[in-house]
Amino acid sequence: MKALELLLEEASAVSAPGGFPDHPHRGFETVTYMLQGAMIHEDFEGHKGRIEGGDLQWMTAGKGIVHSEMPSSIGTQRGLQLWINLSSKHKMIEPRYQEIHNENIVEATREGVKVRVIAGEALGAKSSIDTKTPTMYLDFTLAPGSRIEQSIPMGWNAFVYVLEGDGGVFGSMKSMPTVTPHHLLLLGNGDGLEVWNKSSSKTLRFILVGGQPLNESVVQLGPFVMNTQEEIDQTIEDFENCTNGFERARHWKSSQP
Repeated sequence: MKALELLLEEASAVSAPGGFPDHPHRGFETVTYMLQGAMIHEDFEGHKGRIEGGDLQWMTAGKGIVHSEMPSSIGTQRGLQLWINLSSKHKMIEPRYQEIHNENIVEATREGVKVRVIAGEALGAKSSIDTKTPTMYLDFTLAPGSRIEQSIPMGWNAFVYVLEGDGGVFGSMKSMPTVTPHHLLLLGNGDGLEVWNKSSSKTLRFILVGGQPLNESVVQLGPFVMNTQEEIDQTIEDFENCTNGFERARHWKSSQP
């Protein structure tokens, strides 16, 4: 496995008292994009906040983070979390956050198409997110009968994940609308993606995620993603002994129940 994107999870039924209590990460980034409701985030470095519907949190775990992600209210919280790998030269960098509130996410519209630019560029709009490896993360909404053509650099890995609508045609007008909500379409190598919304009444919403392959070995153990088994073993030792990036974990516990 040598891809940049490691995992995409749609959390669509998270409600109190559920959630994701204190847990560690090392070696990659988590990108949390809330669609509905809100989550409370808290970590062992004192960073704490509320991620509401439409908000984005781009967290670089780097050499080590221990944090919690818990629902902040009654009812269902819905969101996407993408794991993005870090190259070997960046796996042990200091943790950092890039957070954008809903109203500040860059958007563009054209002929029935709206795009929210999480990372990268689309329809002439560019995100302010700084990515360690060239990455695109685009949230498209197509009105009935509309069409979009989005360029993708040659050689990049890319996929589509459908959020809403059942009239989406991806790649060719001769294709049948087959990609329904909560399904992922892995794209082959090429220089772009064409999408049509053939529905006469329903909007089509999907995300397009792509990135430049790292072409490095990947060894994963739960929340730790490194390049070798030896590095995984060292990470486990660091976490258990609260050393080498996990020092604050020794005496920290989140305030969320």
